[in-house]
Amino acid sequence: MTLAQALFRPRAVALVGASGDPAKNSARPLRFLRKHGYAGRIVPINASRSEVLGERAWRSLAEAPGAIDHAFIMTPGDSVERAIEECGARGVPVATIFSDGFADAGAAGAARQARLVARARTLGVRVLGPNSMGLIDVPGRATLSVNAVLEMDALPAGTTSFVSQSGTMLGTVLSRGAARGLGFAKLVSVGNESDLGMAELVELLAEDPGTQVILLFLETIRDGAGLAAAARKAHAAGKPVVAYKLGRSRLGAALARSHTGALAGEDAALDAYFRDCGIVRVDLLETLIEIAPLLAGRTPPNLPRAARVAVVTTTGGGAASVVDRLGVFGIETVAPDSKSPIIDLTMTATAEQYTAALDDLLASPQCDGVLAVVGSSAQFHPQLAVEPIVRSKKNAKPLAVFLTPHAERSLALLAERGIAAFRTPEACADALAATFAWRSPRTRTAAASTEWPTDLPRRGGLDEAQALVLFASLGIPVVEHAIAQPPGYAHAIPYPVAAKALSAELLHKTEAGAVCLGIADRAELDREVSAMLARVPAARLVLVQKMESGLAEAIVGYRDDPVVGPIALVGAGGALAEIYKDYALRLAPVSEEEAEEMIERVKGLAMVRGYRGLPRGDVRALAQAVAALSRLALVSGRPVAEGEINPLIVKREGVVAVDGLVVMKE
Repeated sequence: MTLAQALFRPRAVALVGASGDPAKNSARPLRFLRKHGYAGRIVPINASRSEVLGERAWRSLAEAPGAIDHAFIMTPGDSVERAIEECGARGVPVATIFSDGFADAGAAGAARQARLVARARTLGVRVLGPNSMGLIDVPGRATLSVNAVLEMDALPAGTTSFVSQSGTMLGTVLSRGAARGLGFAKLVSVGNESDLGMAELVELLAEDPGTQVILLFLETIRDGAGLAAAARKAHAAGKPVVAYKLGRSRLGAALARSHTGALAGEDAALDAYFRDCGIVRVDLLETLIEIAPLLAGRTPPNLPRAARVAVVTTTGGGAASVVDRLGVFGIETVAPDSKSPIIDLTMTATAEQYTAALDDLLASPQCDGVLAVVGSSAQFHPQLAVEPIVRSKKNAKPLAVFLTPHAERSLALLAERGIAAFRTPEACADALAATFAWRSPRTRTAAASTEWPTDLPRRGGLDEAQALVLFASLGIPVVEHAIAQPPGYAHAIPYPVAAKALSAELLHKTEAGAVCLGIADRAELDREVSAMLARVPAARLVLVQKMESGLAEAIVGYRDDPVVGPIALVGAGGALAEIYKDYALRLAPVSEEEAEEMIERVKGLAMVRGYRGLPRGDVRALAQAVAALSRLALVSGRPVAEGEINPLIVKREGVVAVDGLVVMKE
């Protein structure tokens, strides 16, 4: 028996800790399995009863007869470990642990969980959980869960599967989907992900013939590389993966020490990660529930420009509410052969004309997708309201429907025909924006490792002079500079110069008053250095640099994100980089071509791209610098936590790094 079969289609299930009290959570799995028609054998395990809810019960797994494919463990305390031992002895391949008190309960619980999983692996038992609310295979009628949503009389079957780090969300998604006529294939609560986690479950669903779309509810990402590989596998199988991730408002940048770290905080890094591995990211939970029909059977559009959507409506105000939201996402609304941004058929069109208008737009090269907005008739006349949409010709182009009233029958009718329908303008716009932002997983080419300069330490801090040595070793042009020492602070750099207090402890020199620019001669240098070192008594050495100028200032950064790994950044640079937040991110390393694509996305660098006749800067040299810095990801052991050039001066020909920061891992 395969892992997938034991998980989702077990021939016999043991309910360890099954209660004889129907009101208790631990009685639910038995009730739900009966209620929803599970055809396999149910084996209740209860240490003090020989009968549970009318079923013959056994005191332990050791006493239970016959082969068992899946154990659902609900017992508290040390009895979980005992149950795993019995699973191993009986050859049970999979155990789902509902019990909590493991990694969810602090350090002691985490240690207990580690011991439990290590023992389970030795015994050949795969573990889902602990702290898992279980799983549901709707077509297979296997309801191994305590989730109260299973009190429903009938579960809606479909081809969308759902994996969640929140057990409660199983009920939320299943019930809200049912209200829209949307069905599901498999739903899984991963709990603590001690063994079977998000990544492996996505891989299993990628191989599942009953799954077309995979939805994820994420609180965190515990295995970034594994999930990325699984998403690529799903893409290869033609199965879109959609993620809703909590925590957009949390500032992962709070602990960042560079501008790059502050800009490329946790959420921005996750955006880059999802894009890199081909996962569709949505902002709203409603969108996660409703988006599947919009993506099923489709491939990423990989649009090289802003998306264009044609809107057909029978209600002007309703259409405007979505169009307004689409504009927030930078999506253009188009109406071929019309001066209006929408095609308003209010009170004028027959059903045949409505269908014909949709067919024309779905075939038109002037738009990337079509949105149909339906007014009040959707509530009381679903056949009349949505029949013209249902009759439209199927097309590779996305078709979305927004119903302005509460119209469950129309939602169900559209869902039955595989047409994506939305109840709010926000979710509709979010779904379209996410669809058009969808990209195929990035193809990575093997890259040679990067050597670390032998004269630089791999631990501890680097001062700016050492940072410039590192950047130069990567092939990035750096400003002419010299280290000036007391008492005379002599140097050979021609005036005018810049002077900076030199210390590995100085991360943001401007804020500390540790930078003096445009020093014209030696007398001014003596005055400025004396005043500067008085402000920064911890520094004794001074970095003297040639003054540089160019067409623009860029920030080029690298960060080894603790969740998704190395990332590269390019943006509008200077002291206000964090304020403008004008940047592009990719997972590192990036090629020069990918770096050029990143530069195209930065509005503040339009000036070096020749915007409105301005002198064009050396974009290629800037891209080479971005790609070069990103190769810190290829250094053995990845010793750099954050690396940054801000600013990198972009000239007509070439670039030059004039300020550098490198933060090493502890």
